[in-house]
Amino acid sequence: MVSFLNDVVVDLQKKNADFSHLTFILPSKRAGVFLKHNISKHLNKTIFAPRILSIEEFIESLSNLTYADNTELLFEFYNVYLKHTPKEQIEPFDTFSKWGQMLLQDFNEIDRYLVSPNHIFDYLNAIKEIEHQHWSLDENQTSYVKNYLAFWNRLKLLYTELNNQLIQNKKGYQGLVYKEAIENLEQFIASQTNVTYIFVGFNALNKAEEIIIQELLQQNIAHIYWDIDASFVEDQIHDAGLFIRAHKKKWHYFNTESFNWLSNYYTSEKTINCIGAPKNIGQIKYVGELLSNLKTQKKSLEHTAIVLGDESLLIPLLNSIPKNIGPINITMGLPLSNIPMASLFENLFRLHKSDAQTLYYKDVITILSNPFVKPLFNSEGNSVSDNIIYDIQQNNISYISIDTLKTLAINESEIIDLLFGSWHNNSETALKQCSRLILEIKAVLDKNKQNNLLALEYLYRFNVVFNELETLNNTYSYIHNIATLFGLYKELLKSETLDFKGEPLKGLQIMGMLESRVLDFETVIITSVNEGILPAGKSNSSFIPFDVKLENNMPTYKEKDAVYTYHFYRLLQRAQDIHIIYNTEPDVLNGGEKSRFITQLEIDDTHNIRHYLVSPKVPITDQNLIEITKSSNIIEALKCYSKSGFSPSSLTNYIRNPLDFYYEKILGIKQYEDVEENVALNTLGTVIHNTLEDFYKPLENQNLTLGHITKMKSNIDNTVSQHFKAVYKKGDITKGKNLIIYKIAKHYISNFLNLEQKAIKEGNTIKIIAIETKNEVPIKIDGLDFPIILTGKVDRVDEYNGVTRIIDYKSGRVEQSKVEIVNWEDITSDYDKYSKSFQVLMYAYMMHKQKKIELPVEAGIISFKKLGSGFMKFGKKASKGTRTKDNFITEDTLSAFEAELKKLIFEICNPEINFIEKEV
Repeated sequence: MVSFLNDVVVDLQKKNADFSHLTFILPSKRAGVFLKHNISKHLNKTIFAPRILSIEEFIESLSNLTYADNTELLFEFYNVYLKHTPKEQIEPFDTFSKWGQMLLQDFNEIDRYLVSPNHIFDYLNAIKEIEHQHWSLDENQTSYVKNYLAFWNRLKLLYTELNNQLIQNKKGYQGLVYKEAIENLEQFIASQTNVTYIFVGFNALNKAEEIIIQELLQQNIAHIYWDIDASFVEDQIHDAGLFIRAHKKKWHYFNTESFNWLSNYYTSEKTINCIGAPKNIGQIKYVGELLSNLKTQKKSLEHTAIVLGDESLLIPLLNSIPKNIGPINITMGLPLSNIPMASLFENLFRLHKSDAQTLYYKDVITILSNPFVKPLFNSEGNSVSDNIIYDIQQNNISYISIDTLKTLAINESEIIDLLFGSWHNNSETALKQCSRLILEIKAVLDKNKQNNLLALEYLYRFNVVFNELETLNNTYSYIHNIATLFGLYKELLKSETLDFKGEPLKGLQIMGMLESRVLDFETVIITSVNEGILPAGKSNSSFIPFDVKLENNMPTYKEKDAVYTYHFYRLLQRAQDIHIIYNTEPDVLNGGEKSRFITQLEIDDTHNIRHYLVSPKVPITDQNLIEITKSSNIIEALKCYSKSGFSPSSLTNYIRNPLDFYYEKILGIKQYEDVEENVALNTLGTVIHNTLEDFYKPLENQNLTLGHITKMKSNIDNTVSQHFKAVYKKGDITKGKNLIIYKIAKHYISNFLNLEQKAIKEGNTIKIIAIETKNEVPIKIDGLDFPIILTGKVDRVDEYNGVTRIIDYKSGRVEQSKVEIVNWEDITSDYDKYSKSFQVLMYAYMMHKQKKIELPVEAGIISFKKLGSGFMKFGKKASKGTRTKDNFITEDTLSAFEAELKKLIFEICNPEINFIEKEV
């Protein structure tokens, strides 16, 4: 493959050009490195290197102005806006910034295309007057109408004053710099001696660039080399040649001079693959596979480029490149917003934006968990931050004060103040605190500098950002609150990048579409070739209507699409192996179907294009269920646990999944408990259980009376509140969903007492036998030579009209079918269907063994979510399909249950039977 830059150097050699006296002007800085490389390959003598400038650098040198960055421009513009806007119409900076940036972009376009500002602003003002004619003729206009029309009338003044102020400061936005360059062009040309300017690889030029380049060509101190295929220029409707067709037709220079060049590389033989992949990550993973295949085929990656249509996919791409690929050169920088430290400052801004007296626990935990924050605490062993987080979680603290945080932090109150001390909605305080935090983090990282070089580089970049914000704040004093500062911070992060260092001429090249200008590669991989990305599509971010832009020869979305078309096809011109990848699962809201570029390639008969879809390789593997062998240590742990007692919940836990039992009971691993921001169901259940225990415990061995019920009802509020405080700790139950759950708890208990009251009024007798009675029963199992205990607390035992009932309370919904069984062997195999039956039968078994009850008895569930069903009794059905069932628990019932219970415990304790995970 012969590159375009190589052709340019060869042609200049043929013309005996003195490279030392040439100044090359390129579309971007990036191409300069490759141009120098090509020059060095062809020259066999020592020379002074030619000057190589980007077009923006060249125009800047012509104008005698320097480019101002976007944020500085916005502040300068606001300064002008304040001077020339009536006080009653002035908007705060954060509101102004939302439309100010758009207006600056319009000013930029007006100047780049040398449109008369008087003409366009008068035109816009007239349009608004016509659109709202009934407003302008109305004698009784509201202040809103007056302000709206005055704004359009004021645009010309704002534009003029901003230009004057910027020129006075020797600064400018791009359009102003270009306009000033035109003013200085004649003087510049007169000062040139023995210098030739070579313009290389341009396509879309604004009006100012066209005039400058044409004038230099006419004065015979410049040459221009175009990089386009003849087929695009000759096809009068192909957008790739839109601009160059216009230049060739309209520039007087080409009436007498040759047009360098129209090449014929595009029609040469190429392999073009159009690949559809699901989602962005699907595309990137396929790129990784593609690189592996290229490496396997022993293709050199020296002339391979990955062009990212969506540059936000850089990090996923870097994580997907195979390790054996070798050197990689990344042209684009990594936005600061994508690096880990960005989340710390973003979280700090979000926390302090409200300036509330108390802090939301999730915001506090997020900051304390940050890997750059935890080392700031000087404690040994467990981190102070971990202890604070643990305390918040254990006490269900949804909102926490800084004083409480200081108390929990013991001797680390300075760090707490630094992180959580109020910024008082003051930008100066915020910037000082952030700068202090950066210094604190740096001091910690410096202790182990060699291992923290990358983190220190992150820190330096953020220090630059905050220094810039501080300078702007001190210079202009328009940042009055945290919300405005946060907005500016995010804007700066978009433009600030962490640049990669590498050898630009070696290895695989990774770049964005604009970085590919003028460069050629044998193998090209282009990702995200979807509508809305390539090309970018319509954008409405302008105050100037579409028809006004057309009339004034300003670019619209159509011209922007043509720019992308040129870049896309230029990449294909000299390439031989092309892979065009698009997302087959576009965003539902934003559209983004397969790009029109692919459809255009399909219609074009020049090349044979292969289409295929790919999907992530999902290996078909057998489900490898975890299996834990019962070692001697595990057996010893089982013996200890057996001695402390198997409870109904632990046994049903084993039935559900033996591995859960192993983790919880043998290894002692508890489930992670986060803050209960809203009262959890198990907390609600505990409150109900404890309240009823308080009510009924004093009545053991007594008959329940209406007087008892009345007294209980009068104590519902106090007792429920007391237990919520005990169980939910510092959680707030005075508002929101928690208040509803608190009222539900009282409602459940009140309804339950109403049922009891109704039963007594109907002549039933209820005698309370035992409340929350604890049972411990030894059980002998053949084959196991160590003691085994059964344990468990029964919620309630009573006599209802002389029949003993064992009752288990459930705060959730339970259906009658959940306390019925057909076959005894199922009771230890199906958790979902039979766990409730297992529990009540085990309670009955233990109480019978302890001789606390006499058989027959009834056992069952009272569901507080289904109180209308009353006491749902356990029942043994005769067989499936029959309705007959026996609700009484007898000796035969418990004997049958005992057999299954012993089998289950023997399985748990048997060294020969491993803990095997159940399929979910």
